[in-house]
Amino acid sequence: MNRLDGKVALISGAARGIGGETARLMVEAGAKVAIGDVLDERGRETARGLDDAAIYLHLDVTREEDWHAAIAATVGRFAKLDILVNNAGLFLGKDIEAASLEEWQRLCAVNLTGVFLGTKLALPALREAAQNSPHGSAIVNLASTAGLVGSTQDPLYSMTKGGVTLFTKSAALEFARKNYRIRVNSMHPGTIDTDMGDQVLATRARNLGTNDVEIARRQVIERLPIGRMGTPTDIAKGIVFLASDDAAFMTGAGLVIDGGITAQ
Repeated sequence: MNRLDGKVALISGAARGIGGETARLMVEAGAKVAIGDVLDERGRETARGLDDAAIYLHLDVTREEDWHAAIAATVGRFAKLDILVNNAGLFLGKDIEAASLEEWQRLCAVNLTGVFLGTKLALPALREAAQNSPHGSAIVNLASTAGLVGSTQDPLYSMTKGGVTLFTKSAALEFARKNYRIRVNSMHPGTIDTDMGDQVLATRARNLGTNDVEIARRQVIERLPIGRMGTPTDIAKGIVFLASDDAAFMTGAGLVIDGGITAQ
């Protein structure tokens, strides 16, 4: 038996990167998956690669109507919703003085409002599915090591991810108090080799006074005790664990997969 047999998941920001790899591993583990994103062509391609086990849904996480439609389509296709992965996120890469109010509001809209809306609007379906599951339903929120310690590259990103970290704990306590049987945990990746990871490296290079991203990459790797950057698979495996019944006694917790960077 696979660890997600019979489960249905909705993953935001899942056209590529960590979200796309999470979708692949969840299907491999026996789940049916709804892939939500604004990158329609890439998202459809990702879903096609997973055959009948996945569907693609246009999902702008800042729009309440998109969430309603995505949740309804998921339940309509697969009959229920056991797992929500709030994965969609933005990285700004600007200093406090350089960031505009408009940029800050867009960052908050995706990184904070998107998590709030997904959690709030998926609740009825998750709560219903939990009644027929031995260990209930699960929400996994993508935070960051920047939500645990200060960030020299993007303090505003850090601010939003710190919000996700504490929202996760508070939501877990609320749902436990209400006996919803919905576990809520957060994932905290370090620097990962994705499009967003490339943005982080470009920002680091700029702060070093160079356009050479490889210099920044080497500097990051030198600081990592494990000696390499992370891959989407490293993080996706952790998300699958948190979403599965293997993590049945975990709620309000944060799983750090960062190559040891926050141990220093």
